[in-house]
This record gives sequence, structure tokens and C-alpha cells, in this order.
Amino acid sequence: MAGVGKLLKQAQKMQRGIESLQTELDAHEIDVTSGGGAVKVKVTGSGKFMSLELDPELLKEDAKFVSDTILTAVQDAAKQSKEYNDSEMQKVTSAFQVPGFM
Repeated sequence: MAGVGKLLKQAQKMQRGIESLQTELDAHEIDVTSGGGAVKVKVTGSGKFMSLELDPELLKEDAKFVSDTILTAVQDAAKQSKEYNDSEMQKVTSAFQVPGFM
């Protein structure tokens, strides 16, 4: 059963790597803008939204335009955060190989 012991050690190493990565993801900030800079969103690599800033001039626009611009920025921030998270997580988990599954 030496294979099981090795597998367990790999799993523990991956667990530590994931825990460390979570801290890094929480600290990594992604800045996204929309509407030519009228909307600024800050989100962490773990997906936590930190801030939303609106240019006061944007609020003078049509409500639908304002709404669409904010929604675009939020969606883009969520997408970028997820892509960053997935990419970093892949780096940690790629070394973990279960015989018969890969």
C-alpha cells in the first residue's frame, strides 16, 4: 500500500498549496473599468468585490445606459476574477495525479 501513502502525501501537499493560494487570491486585486473609465470596479482574485466607483458625469446619462455600463463592468470583473482564480488553482492542482484517473 505504498501507493496509498504517496497519494495521501500528495493530497496533503495540494491541500497546503490550496490554503496558501486562497490567501494570495484574497490579496490579489483586479481593477476593471467600463464606459471609458466612468465605472471602476475592484475585485479580488477570490471573487470578493472591494469597490465600485462611478464618475458623477455618468449619472447624468440615461438610466438604461448607466445600468448597462455598471452591469458590463461588474460582469467583466467577475469574469476576470474567475479566470485568474482558475488559472492559479490549476497551477496548484496540476501536480496532483491519481493513478487511473489521468
